[in-house]
Amino acid sequence: MSYGERPYWDMSNQDVINAVEQDYRLPPPMDCPTALHQLMLDCWVRDRNLRPKFSQIVNTLDKLIRNAASLKVIASAQSGMSQPLLDRTVPDYTTFTTVGDWLDAIKMGRYKESFVSAGFASFDLVAQMTAEDLLRIGVTLAGHQKKILSSIQDMRLQMNQTLPVQV
Repeated sequence: MSYGERPYWDMSNQDVINAVEQDYRLPPPMDCPTALHQLMLDCWVRDRNLRPKFSQIVNTLDKLIRNAASLKVIASAQSGMSQPLLDRTVPDYTTFTTVGDWLDAIKMGRYKESFVSAGFASFDLVAQMTAEDLLRIGVTLAGHQKKILSSIQDMRLQMNQTLPVQV
């Protein structure tokens, strides 16, 4: 998918190593579907234990093929040369009207149907989710589980800050 381009442009090997250690990841190749680029990012997670297993990659590719519409959404290269592995901005869950909006905001929109069909349609229910719940509804990629659980943790913190104080 690189069309023969040198992926790290004019960077020296040491510059590439330093950039990758600082969570730099290549931008999506031209015309690359967003879902496929996300799978690439999952495979590039620094901690090899968090990378998807081969069977999970096959499973994800199978789901993408069966849901061809998901391959029509094309990833766009972000401005600048740096693309962090995980978006570290914390979305304010109170600005979202649906769980689907929240999943889109954390770039996990592919799981909207799974959440809704499993009954996780409110933020109160989502805030109680565990890793086991994510596995049960089909979130099998470790990187996706980590990202969703991290966002759920942020959601819990925000919920605790917005609770009314009783005197």
